[in-house]
Amino acid sequence: MANVFIAFQANQDSRYIVEAIVEDNPDAIVQEQPAMVKVDVPNRMVIKRSTISEKMGREFELQEMHMHLITLSGNVDEDDDQFVLEWKS
Repeated sequence: MANVFIAFQANQDSRYIVEAIVEDNPDAIVQEQPAMVKVDVPNRMVIKRSTISEKMGREFELQEMHMHLITLSGNVDEDDDQFVLEWKS
């Protein structure tokens, strides 16, 4: 099983996004570096708009996540409610 990953700039909004990813993906491994935060998850990562909104205390549009995104690895499937990274054969 291969990992997928996503990396964000290290800032306040990214902290909430990462907290939401960890809550929704129990196998997530977070690596904090000086300028970025990287999250690895085995095979499939689901990022839910509702969980991020809850962490931020306001409505969050998933497109806002792209402002903080540095890089990612995996096939992307995105709609208004969730952003999924996974490896498809």
